[in-house]
Amino acid sequence: MHIAYHKRDSAHLGRPMEFKVYGHAGRPFLVFPTSNGRFYQYEDSGAIAALSGFIEAGQIRVWTVDGIDGETFFARSGDLQARLGRHEAYFRYVREELLPEIIQESAAANGGQMLRPLLSGCSMGAFHASNFLFRFPELAAGVIALSGVYSTRHFFGEVLDGSVYFNSPLAYLGGLQDEGILVRIRSRRLFFCCGQGAWEEPMLIDTRQLDHLLRDKHIPAWVDFWGSDVSHDWPWWHRQIVYFVNKWLEDDRASPVG
Repeated sequence: MHIAYHKRDSAHLGRPMEFKVYGHAGRPFLVFPTSNGRFYQYEDSGAIAALSGFIEAGQIRVWTVDGIDGETFFARSGDLQARLGRHEAYFRYVREELLPEIIQESAAANGGQMLRPLLSGCSMGAFHASNFLFRFPELAAGVIALSGVYSTRHFFGEVLDGSVYFNSPLAYLGGLQDEGILVRIRSRRLFFCCGQGAWEEPMLIDTRQLDHLLRDKHIPAWVDFWGSDVSHDWPWWHRQIVYFVNKWLEDDRASPVG
């Protein structure tokens, strides 16, 4: 398996950002880390090994982005809006610095074919991946979100002022009236999964609420609830990501997404 490490200075964040790339060709697959996680977490957890069959076959090429949760959602000091401003800078880094490189590199690796990335993450990573797709659906092909929360109430209570609202999918999706954005979201492939076992209760509640909200907005999505033995932990996320990547690739072969 081809593995590459990169470190780039980010203009939006004012500091270097690191990421790793696994594979030589295939659909770009961008993974956000869990709470306070780093770019190497996905490999260290065993998830890259779990996906190795897809990677080595050239079906997906995995990019693992660094996180800055310690400066934003989990910062212990600082004004709330300033922390969310830092998060917005992080999203601008992903949107305007990392994604153009991913798309350019992927085109070179796939015979010039321009492919939008599939986004993914577990736990907090699922929150970031989903939030990014819902806000910028034109930049992604879809999302596979595992054991995510989808409301900022888990971090900031019931506050929904300013940027907080626009980072709380369960809030802003309900109020979304822009038909152009809704059409773009509806054209993406969306997979959400949550177990019903240990440590999954907050995520289970949010995933059920998201399921109802997506149905109300006529947004097609595969929302899956695994059994009462399925806990909020990496061994289950490995099984889930293999299952859903396979489903995503099956759908993409039948009806390709650019």
